[in-house]
Amino acid sequence: QVQLVESGGGLVQAGDSLRLSCTASGRTFNNPSMGWFRQAPGKERDFLAGIWWSGMSRYYAESVKGRFTISKDDAENTVYLQMNSLKPEDTAVYYCAATRGGPLIPVQARGYDYWGQGTQVTVSS
Repeated sequence: QVQLVESGGGLVQAGDSLRLSCTASGRTFNNPSMGWFRQAPGKERDFLAGIWWSGMSRYYAESVKGRFTISKDDAENTVYLQMNSLKPEDTAVYYCAATRGGPLIPVQARGYDYWGQGTQVTVSS
């Protein structure tokens, strides 16, 4: 079983930056893709960014492209989401997710096999 633990959320003001972390532990699979999603109250869980196991391929949702950056540190088994120029509409619970492996970066939640517990990000205006 793979465990994912997010951290780094909090309350910030519009225009501020945050960096979320997601550390994986437990059983690991070959070549997993990692992704970040968010879910606001009453809304669906939306894809934000994904990174392939090698780090060579990354994919972003249009809504965050240019503001958010996904990266990974294999030595620390950690994936990061750097969020800049935050807006009140970025307020949500942020989740990281992992696949068992494969050549794709899924953009839908059902494409991921493991999930963290989520971390709250609140952006005040």
